[in-house]
Amino acid sequence: MKPRSLNSGKYQDGAVRGSLWRLKDNYNHMERVITNPVFDDKVTFLKTSKDTGGEYTLLEIELSPGGGNPLHYHFDYEEKFTAKEGLLTVKQAKGQSLPLKPGESYTVKRMEVHGFANASTEHITFEVKLTPGQPGFEDSLRIMYGLAHDGLINKDGVPKDLATAFILGDMGKMKVTDFMYKLISPLGNWLAKKAIKKGKKQELIHRYCR
Repeated sequence: MKPRSLNSGKYQDGAVRGSLWRLKDNYNHMERVITNPVFDDKVTFLKTSKDTGGEYTLLEIELSPGGGNPLHYHFDYEEKFTAKEGLLTVKQAKGQSLPLKPGESYTVKRMEVHGFANASTEHITFEVKLTPGQPGFEDSLRIMYGLAHDGLINKDGVPKDLATAFILGDMGKMKVTDFMYKLISPLGNWLAKKAIKKGKKQELIHRYCR
């Protein structure tokens, strides 16, 4: 994924840029739209876990050309991907992939290795439904995108602080499968536990999720 200028791409509207990167719902003050200036992506929280009583979380994601995430898996929830605009690629284990055209869906089971990508030259839009609802995952997204606006993630979209990266992974109940992640996991987990004891997790939630 290549970084993009704040002035490039689809989201030049000041309502989703800079200090106004979060559009808040008038009723429950939770962020409904967040943007990532590094990759020019946007996430809309259509239904939060709180909205559905914990039944599910529903997101709409607008993904820039070349965008995506690494192969990973989740411990205790499923993800249903539904393409809305453009061709969504659902990455799978062993180099496999599944293209989804608008209207097509695929459900990723618990512990199933997967990722997603936009291999096209245009922005694509798709929905992701997490079952059951995942408030921790929701907060991890808000924090990640907030860090991006504060210049605290690298060109690959990973927090520059290793402890923070592993805190967010734990909040989202996800594990990345690549070799480098596995190599640094013992150190990252140790740093994350130490940082949590010092209040780092609550500090992140307070800054970016309230």
